[in-house]
Amino acid sequence: MAKNHFDLIVFDWDGTLMDSTAAIVKSIQAAAEALKLPVPDRQTAAHVIGLGLYEAMEAVMPGIDPSFYPKMGEHYRRLYLQFSQETTLFDGVIDMLEDLAAKDYSLAVATGKSRKGLDRVLQETGTGHFFHATRTADQTHSKPHPAMLQEITEELGEDMRRTVMIGDTTHDLLMAANAGAAGIAVQYGAHPPDELSRLNPLYTAESVTSLHEWLRKNA
Repeated sequence: MAKNHFDLIVFDWDGTLMDSTAAIVKSIQAAAEALKLPVPDRQTAAHVIGLGLYEAMEAVMPGIDPSFYPKMGEHYRRLYLQFSQETTLFDGVIDMLEDLAAKDYSLAVATGKSRKGLDRVLQETGTGHFFHATRTADQTHSKPHPAMLQEITEELGEDMRRTVMIGDTTHDLLMAANAGAAGIAVQYGAHPPDELSRLNPLYTAESVTSLHEWLRKNA
């Protein structure tokens, strides 16, 4: 299959490739409870997924004493290691990555995870070999700043105009728009479909299977 529009396909991780939204929400809520802080509801906690850790803590609890943010981050990391034992890749992810790699696309990850966290899940899932470049929020600016995509395209020598960012949050789509890349939304992750649609993604996938099919026909 000849590539139609894109040479570089960049994936978000949590909520896009890995079914980890529930574990992240539980970790944020449990961290707040452990510090006897107001516990955010699911929607509020889910909305910060994709941001860097400290940006997420500030966004999910904007009214607290700033000295609590590092403590929230420490509790979150500890709790997520526990709750993430429940997480798995979404059905169809391996097949999709194998297919795209066989067609010689450049593949990358841009995530709000830490470098240590991403390296751990890439090893655990056996998917690290699929990706030619990765960026995490503790290496550079957090989403929706365009730095992750700018750095990935520069590293791989790719054209931003032939790059697509795929993610489950408005943070992903805004990063793509800020960088001048195309954006594709998946509606099975953290942010609701109506919020994603307001940013006019090139395509909105209901499942990994439908995402894979669209990429096969259009990417």
